[in-house]
Amino acid sequence: MEYNELKESHLEAAVREGDFPAEIRVAGRHVAVIMTQDWCPQWRQMRGWLTGLNPVPGAYIFYTEYNRALCFDRFRVHKEKVWQNGQIPYVRYYREGELIGVSNYVPEDIFRKKLSPEPDITGT
Repeated sequence: MEYNELKESHLEAAVREGDFPAEIRVAGRHVAVIMTQDWCPQWRQMRGWLTGLNPVPGAYIFYTEYNRALCFDRFRVHKEKVWQNGQIPYVRYYREGELIGVSNYVPEDIFRKKLSPEPDITGT
């Protein structure tokens, strides 16, 4: 499972185009993009278990500590006004390039389920 930091150009593209560029959204079958700030205690906790997360086949995780970005103010306003989320960490989940869900901080087991939800084979 890949775990990479977003570039400033990815944040700028999200502001300009309304979402992250395709190269991020389709990096794998399952993609999670985590947006946070470096001082956030929940991010510190999340980052700790992300580094030891068992691989999810076809999954890529991207993150940004966007308070360190030159475009901080523009990105923060986009996140809060367009995506209507003023909390951190904020996570967007994609499957095959399409947005399938969002969340704020979640524990490891829920993050894994949101990243790669299993189909309901029981029919219930």
